[in-house]
Amino acid sequence: MTQSTPEKITLYGTAWCGDCHRSRLVLKKNEIDYVDIDIDGNKDAEQIVLEVNGGSRSVPTIIFPDGSTMTEPSRRELEAKLAEM
Repeated sequence: MTQSTPEKITLYGTAWCGDCHRSRLVLKKNEIDYVDIDIDGNKDAEQIVLEVNGGSRSVPTIIFPDGSTMTEPSRRELEAKLAEM
């Protein structure tokens, strides 16, 4: 499965991931409308994460409408990216 460019920010993560929780909080704090996809039990979503990250199941993986991606961004890195949008 090949990823397509989303219309909204798409966050691929898990319920148990602390970095995912932090990224969700940053998006909510900045009032960003985004799609949150849990890859646990979702083989299609997991495959997208693997493709984006060269075979690594690294979360959060965030795909932006411009096609750019971030994997495991810090709070500052994510906030800087959002400021560019």
